Amino acid sequence: MINAMQMNANLTNTKKNLLKVVKYVDGDGIIGKELYSKSEYEIRLYGIDAPEIKNCPKIIKDERELQMPAALLMKLGYLSYDFFRSLISIGETFTLKQELNNLNDRYGRHLGYIELENGTTINEIMIKEGYAKPYNEVFCEMLPLYQEWNLQAKINSKGLYSLVNKF
Repeated sequence: MINAMQMNANLTNTKKNLLKVVKYVDGDGIIGKELYSKSEYEIRLYGIDAPEIKNCPKIIKDERELQMPAALLMKLGYLSYDFFRSLISIGETFTLKQELNNLNDRYGRHLGYIELENGTTINEIMIKEGYAKPYNEVFCEMLPLYQEWNLQAKINSKGLYSLVNKF
């Protein structure tokens, strides 16, 4: 099994920027501000998907696919959102690592891995602790590990999996 440190060190074609957290969007998105250019933009945590926190087309899709009411999915979304906020604070600096083949999503959000000053990656923590699942619709280099870690979180009833068996 490849460990996370090997995988993170071997990400190919990466771009790195130093940013600080300005605002939280939801359980898998923030607004970041570059320290040097002062540019602000929305960042979507690459390779993961957390439940939605508001009524939107995606929650209607999730409700239909998962056979779960939107109200429950939004409650799970807020649990994920709260966990995310416990990992990084407003004003805290982080490194945004991006895969050059997927810098932005179809909505113009920057895709990336959020690495904290201590070297841990929030995307990884969200999956391992059961507060997000792998996002399978767009390939990222970490996807195989995210799938493995998600299965372990589910087997061990971690995070959201302590309440439901899917989200």
